Amino acid sequence: MAGAGASPPPGHRGRPIEDLALFPLGTVLFPGGRLPLRIFEQRYLGMAKVCLKDNVTFGVCLIREGREVGEPAVPVEVGTLARIAEWDMPQLGVLQVVARGEGRFRILERRVQPDGLARGRVEAIADDRDGPVPAGAARCVRLLERVIQETPDAIAAPHRLDSASWVGMRLAELLPLAPESKQELLEMTDAAARLDRLSGLLSRPQGV
Repeated sequence: MAGAGASPPPGHRGRPIEDLALFPLGTVLFPGGRLPLRIFEQRYLGMAKVCLKDNVTFGVCLIREGREVGEPAVPVEVGTLARIAEWDMPQLGVLQVVARGEGRFRILERRVQPDGLARGRVEAIADDRDGPVPAGAARCVRLLERVIQETPDAIAAPHRLDSASWVGMRLAELLPLAPESKQELLEMTDAAARLDRLSGLLSRPQGV
């Protein structure tokens, strides 16, 4: 029997978050990633105000149906918690923020408020069970090292180049993949398998 301090298996369902504001977007945010946002719709300005005041997260989800602006979009089930790390208001009614990705979650129930903001009851998805980068994924590490050297601001420190999960997440967000492909990589719970998938993409004649 596992002890009380044992780590849950990858993909283990955690305790539900009863009320999370959802922000459907046309992009995928990965844990540990950085997401600049320009917010101008009233529903999201109100959401950001609460997040800043109470230091709480909101949920970023890829759009399955609909658009970012206007009528509430329908999101995919798996998203990433985001916390506002930086903000600025260059003009009245426009908020520029940088959000940092935290853990993943799965939407259990979703509702839309009268103001158009979607909220959900969600459950946490456990972090990948991490480990060293497999020898077969050395190309992934070399690519990230080159990006860090040539564009230091592209990837926020600390740079965990010995972590299979970190390397896979960073490479998945940097590569020019379709949002649906990025979503598949986000939903994978095996860090080594994600790196194997990415290594295969990099080995194609035309890269990715």
